[in-house]
Amino acid sequence: MTSGTIIHSGGCHCKKVRWQVEAPPSVVVWQCNCSNCSMRGNIHFIVPSSRFKLIGDSEQYLTTYTFGSHTAKHLFCKICGITSFYIPRSNPDGIAVTVKCVDDGTISNVEVKLFDGGNWEKSYEQSSIAALSKLNGETL
Repeated sequence: MTSGTIIHSGGCHCKKVRWQVEAPPSVVVWQCNCSNCSMRGNIHFIVPSSRFKLIGDSEQYLTTYTFGSHTAKHLFCKICGITSFYIPRSNPDGIAVTVKCVDDGTISNVEVKLFDGGNWEKSYEQSSIAALSKLNGETL
């Protein structure tokens, strides 16, 4: 485990999808206004995919929705419909973890940053979001 990080657990509403993620107790989350995130009210933090793991038989309960560029993989539970994590367009090598799906007790602070998904390309260029899924980009 990397210095300054802990293991957070979380998952979907019905608990069929469960996971663990290595991240700091204080996280920077992204509030996006793209058509999908704004409809779901999604606020997420991004980690390298190597710091995320599904637990048990969770994978069999997942299904995927894509749209537009089909780069983002919106995974959600087949039973309860909750998207507790997904593969974001901004970071196809990482995982976006829905902060509200992290079990209580391990997140000490949440800083919210805005991502203008309505103007995706411009926001991507102007933000540091791409670095968040890189192992050397320790700003989670």
